[in-house]
Amino acid sequence: MLDNDRVTKDISTFLNREVGRARTKRYWKIFQDLRLHLGYADYLGALQSYRKQYPHDSHVLKLSHFLIEYNFRARLFPNALKVLKHARRWGKVAILSDGDVVFQPRKIKCCGLFEAVNGNVLIYVHKERELSDVRRRLPADHYVLLDDKIRILAAVKRKWRSKVTTVFVRQGHYALDRKLVERYRTADVSIDRIGDLLKCDMARWQTR
Repeated sequence: MLDNDRVTKDISTFLNREVGRARTKRYWKIFQDLRLHLGYADYLGALQSYRKQYPHDSHVLKLSHFLIEYNFRARLFPNALKVLKHARRWGKVAILSDGDVVFQPRKIKCCGLFEAVNGNVLIYVHKERELSDVRRRLPADHYVLLDDKIRILAAVKRKWRSKVTTVFVRQGHYALDRKLVERYRTADVSIDRIGDLLKCDMARWQTR
């Protein structure tokens, strides 16, 4: 739903201007290391670690403000909110996400996704490992899961089998990494962009 590649580019542009290329590169190294350790993106956590390494860099406060006030709604993929409204014809719609407990909920709230799904938002450290809790909170006879990470779709399909239709959205660098995609089971459905769902009759997916 959210174009995280463009968000990353905007953050890099801001950092380059404020702290220069070398420290921008350092921030992203901290970010990636933390992501490997935690299993999800933690922009603010990386900022805290960056501050420890550069305790006298006053620009860190500007970056904090930039992240908190960032206009995430402007970075939604085209027709993302229309897709959520369209999907409500066939059942309850929810956001299933990974992330921290502060910044990730704010992102979802600020870009209008929280409101668009009537507050049905679940955020875990590893969402593919929490399917029992997902079923408890959002019981259904059949699920349709959209994601740009084929690894997530393959993991959920392996556990839920015929209870889920997996939809691979080919937007973003994860989805366009051919070598990564080829390592996992093909999704039930593939679409080029999230807006393509406006043309889909999701009722037919419930029989998969």
